[in-house]
Amino acid sequence: MANNNQYLMIFLTFFLDLCLIYGKSSAVGEIGTTTESQQMVNVGVILDLDTPVGKMAHRCISMAITDFYARNANYRTKLNLTVKDSGNDVVSAASAALELLNNEEVQAIIGPQTSNQAKFVINLGEKAQIPIISFSATSPSLSLNRFFIRTALDDSYQVKAITSIVQAYGWREVVLIYEDTEYGNGLIPYILDAFQQIDTRVPYRSVISPSSSRLNILRKLNKLMAMQTRVFLVHMTASLGSKLFVLAKEAGMISEGYAWIITDGLSSMLHPEEGMVIDSMEGVVGVTPYVPMSTGLKDFEMRWKRKLHSIPSKMSVFGLWAYDTVWALAKAVELVEFQANYSGALKKYNKGKSASGILGQIDVSKSGPRLLQTLLSTRFEGLSGEFRLIDKQFQPVAFKIFNVISKRETVIGYWTPNKETFGDLVQSGILTNYSSTSTSMVGHREFIIKPPIWPGNTRSPPKGWVIPITGKKLRIGVPVTAESLNTFMKIEWYPDTNEPKSFSGFSYDVFLAALERMPFALPHKFIPFTNCSSREPAGTYDDLLYQIKLNKFDAVVGDTTIISNRTSYVDLHYLILNQE
Repeated sequence: MANNNQYLMIFLTFFLDLCLIYGKSSAVGEIGTTTESQQMVNVGVILDLDTPVGKMAHRCISMAITDFYARNANYRTKLNLTVKDSGNDVVSAASAALELLNNEEVQAIIGPQTSNQAKFVINLGEKAQIPIISFSATSPSLSLNRFFIRTALDDSYQVKAITSIVQAYGWREVVLIYEDTEYGNGLIPYILDAFQQIDTRVPYRSVISPSSSRLNILRKLNKLMAMQTRVFLVHMTASLGSKLFVLAKEAGMISEGYAWIITDGLSSMLHPEEGMVIDSMEGVVGVTPYVPMSTGLKDFEMRWKRKLHSIPSKMSVFGLWAYDTVWALAKAVELVEFQANYSGALKKYNKGKSASGILGQIDVSKSGPRLLQTLLSTRFEGLSGEFRLIDKQFQPVAFKIFNVISKRETVIGYWTPNKETFGDLVQSGILTNYSSTSTSMVGHREFIIKPPIWPGNTRSPPKGWVIPITGKKLRIGVPVTAESLNTFMKIEWYPDTNEPKSFSGFSYDVFLAALERMPFALPHKFIPFTNCSSREPAGTYDDLLYQIKLNKFDAVVGDTTIISNRTSYVDLHYLILNQE
């Protein structure tokens, strides 16, 4: 009985200790614990918490705080995070930033999540002189701002990887499909300049609003189907891109002859469990930043899988960037000696300016400029690789080139701005599975890729251009000759019918070789010039060629000769070979 009482007392003591610990940490919740010896530094976080990226980033930020201070328990400072939900709205994001600045007196803001929202919030950061740090606002147009830091890759970095794909397959025209937002429009000037350098035209740009209805998107797709170009580059967010590809599949545009390339922003939606969307993207090719595997990343991914529950199961690079952002900020905060949070004189002066409205009440941080400079010089090995900011943003190491095959994102190659990088990739074993990989120099950069599977489940690269014949094929007339004279065009027949089974011969081979050299696809059908109920010729070579004038054939392939009387009713280009 005494032993039981001892066990009971130990249990109660342990339980009370837990309650005490929980009571101290409940003010901060999952984000962190409060310690009297640590100086709490207020930091704001603005996310779209109902989006997959927002949910993932929120979890990663929480894990980053826990991991960082577990490893650096001796730090004198600690981040005190206040998370605000912008609701995927520009006005709400700006309002959240104002609340964080005026009420929470934050020394930095992580976010906002989208380029549209960041366009306004970074101006508030400039006014308060505190760093605005975004891990997901990737539009190149946001780069030129004193207090804006991008702990992510500028979208423009992926442009040369994309143009290398276009150049490798010899496509001369590409149609751009992008959303009408800051994010969508920001990349287009860089794409146009890069395509001009490789002599690739952009005959048309299809701009789609994020609020577009299903019917409106279908109308735009139908317009694209009527055009000659069959190579599409899609740059939009996952929410709009998922609608686009489902409708493109319904319209018959995810099929043989089409080529679809997507930018990095869309790769975040490639979840195997999203059946309808991923089914609609079979054969799509895209690029995404290469993240080297490390022991820390492996450990993080294992812990991430144990914490899935209702959050997205696929970890994207945006989550890794969010995690590393917290670590960088926590390291920088420790090195900055924070004064009184804000200048009292400026605060009093600003509040006295009633004409300035709410913007006039924004206080100016004394420590913000020093924190900015410290952040810019912070370096460490993070989950996404080396954390190092140049020109206030990440620099690319390499890009993965992936292909959507069987509902999976399959890596088929790599692209890097530095040729030496591939030495590291090979040494780490990443390329050992690519025995069929070919290496070529494209634009003085190394480009390694193995053949993808294109829409329509084919390995034959799309020509990229077709003559829109509204579903009809060119009617190619061929002569029917005796067995001894069929060297140029030989017809094999089905035994029990008068239907042709196959074609061969010199003229046939030359015609197919000519098609291979054309920069566009030419749907066609060979039709023997026979009587309807037999395998006998329906007339002479003159009669055969005259069918072009009668609009029964579009061209003739065979041992036809150019002679003067035939030029009166047929173009010389239709006489494929002058052998009779």
